[in-house]
Amino acid sequence: GQTTMRRAGTKKVAKKAAPKKAASGTKAVGYRKFEGRGLWLPDIDPPSWLDGSMVGDRGFDPLGLGADPENLKWFREAELQHARWAMAATAGILVQEVVKPDVFFYEAAVKANLPFNILGLVAFQAFAMHYVEIRRWRDLVAPGSVNQDPVFTNNSIPDHEPGYPGGIFAPFVPGDINELKVKEIKNGRLAMLAFVGFVMAAQVTGKGPLANLADHIADPWTNTIYAKGIVTPFFQSAPSCAIPPSVTFQGIEIPTPCFLEGLWP
Repeated sequence: GQTTMRRAGTKKVAKKAAPKKAASGTKAVGYRKFEGRGLWLPDIDPPSWLDGSMVGDRGFDPLGLGADPENLKWFREAELQHARWAMAATAGILVQEVVKPDVFFYEAAVKANLPFNILGLVAFQAFAMHYVEIRRWRDLVAPGSVNQDPVFTNNSIPDHEPGYPGGIFAPFVPGDINELKVKEIKNGRLAMLAFVGFVMAAQVTGKGPLANLADHIADPWTNTIYAKGIVTPFFQSAPSCAIPPSVTFQGIEIPTPCFLEGLWP
């Protein structure tokens, strides 16, 4: 295992170099970075219309809803908008329960003291949202057609991909825009599922998500989704609905039915 070298009448022994250690924080054995396309299920053939070019595309469309290119564009825009609203909603529900744990988020709106009539606010919101949504729809069907402000004509946004207007709507981009788009759609999908979970749990327990989490931690074997209800084709054990059928705000009665009310006894 040793070699000898003679130089100027002397004898030196050169030892074999020791193997290099793996860099700190990396795995030396058994680690291989996946280089292929990420799919919702390994080793499947994704539909031809989901070619991976769309942000967050994992080849999931078992019903073939996106086979029509125009429908696919519409579904992507709808998913993106619902994802953004769901992220705002779930964050708002959690923050409200931390700040005011005595207020149930399902009833928070009707406990507000407004200095004006709610019908005026509803009318203004209906007008404003319709205006914004119509312009967003036009941007989807004819990209670039609504880049310029019709009232303040000096204001405009640059050409952009539908759903990502940029300009004044994104004055600061904290990182690579393509990575941020993927993170947004992933978090948005989780938020949509979370919001449905928040609402369904509230209808069953009459409590917010953090209160339900505390109950589960206190007694994990009793306070679970399966303890509240099980529905199968042959057996149903449905919980009662903990939400009142309606609420009254400024003299206006607002229906608040439970989702999937047919499952409630």
